[in-house]
Amino acid sequence: MGQHILIAGGGIGGLAAAVGLAGKGHRCTVLEKSRQLGEIGAGIQLGPNAFHAFDYLGVGDAARKMAVYIDALRLMDALAGEEITRIPLDEKFRSRFGNPYAVVHRGELHRVFLDACTASDQVTLRTEAEVRDYENHGDHVVVALADGERISGDALIGADGLWSNVRGRVAGDGPPRVSGHTTYRSVIPVTDMPEDLRWNAATLWAGPRCHIVHYPLSGWKLFNLVVTYHNDAPEPVAGKPVGIDEVRRGFEHVHPHIRQVIECGRDWKLWVLCDRDPTLDWTDDRVALLGDAAHPMLQYFAQGACMAMEDAVCLATELDNDADIPSALKRYAERRRLRTARVQLQSRAIGEHIYHPDGAHAALRNAVMREKTAEDWYDIIAWLYGSTGLDGVPA
Repeated sequence: MGQHILIAGGGIGGLAAAVGLAGKGHRCTVLEKSRQLGEIGAGIQLGPNAFHAFDYLGVGDAARKMAVYIDALRLMDALAGEEITRIPLDEKFRSRFGNPYAVVHRGELHRVFLDACTASDQVTLRTEAEVRDYENHGDHVVVALADGERISGDALIGADGLWSNVRGRVAGDGPPRVSGHTTYRSVIPVTDMPEDLRWNAATLWAGPRCHIVHYPLSGWKLFNLVVTYHNDAPEPVAGKPVGIDEVRRGFEHVHPHIRQVIECGRDWKLWVLCDRDPTLDWTDDRVALLGDAAHPMLQYFAQGACMAMEDAVCLATELDNDADIPSALKRYAERRRLRTARVQLQSRAIGEHIYHPDGAHAALRNAVMREKTAEDWYDIIAWLYGSTGLDGVPA
């Protein structure tokens, strides 16, 4: 007989957890604080590990239908306007890792999991239901919503994001760390993208204290533009509309060829990037963290959503294997903590050593990365893309 699992947060991680747990016979109630279920933002990159998770969670076919399959990951020098290296994502890549690499619109990915939840009689979705606090009562947990309502369940999964109320109780480590990096996002029609830059690739232009990323979305109807510069922004900001003059300021020093991409953007919105230091405190008896509530990370590894889906896979597996919920949640945390900590910390390092270096630091990056073959790159990333979400300590 299944358990009743409460899930704080109706983003990609929370819904993926609901799908996975419902598939194991558990009844899930998703408690989302917003008025409607949806995702803010634009593109997401999906490594093969994301597709491993899709298949485990039973949404592989739906996910593959909405994905755009790109030919390569391209790293460009934003000052010289030249390619540094590329990782081909061809049949050799797919054969090595068992699945493709793709890009999707965040809203379309969220819809895959929302549709799966809606189709399940095991999942209840509630909006305007912010989880503020919880109490463990030995054989059950009670959550307190913002409006004063109290709901009882067998377990609580905190998938309530970067500013997680549940994490505040479980880990108690204060506010997120402000990185000082500001990201501006835009989505444009393909016809607005300069023809000579309409590459079927996830392209990164790396420059001093800045970078630009672009790739196609939504069946090649749109291009995703993400531009970031390290401007020592002191406070968190999320989704603030800004004019193009502010965006231009961080990229006046890069090659004119790539500056034209910024001119194509419209309806720019700003985020100041935040993350947290890894923590070993993922559980509190019948309560566990998942996704950004557990391991918020900078965008530089393009693995935030992928890690949340891996969490969902591992959580569903552990709660399927053991009716003792506190023990199952502890094993889930033990299997996920070090892998996600590695991604968190390497995301910071990649930002410093690949995305934003200058001078001799950048010249060294270029020299080292130009020497690597496709097989070299596959060996380097095997620890990440070969996972199903059930791995423990990374190799």
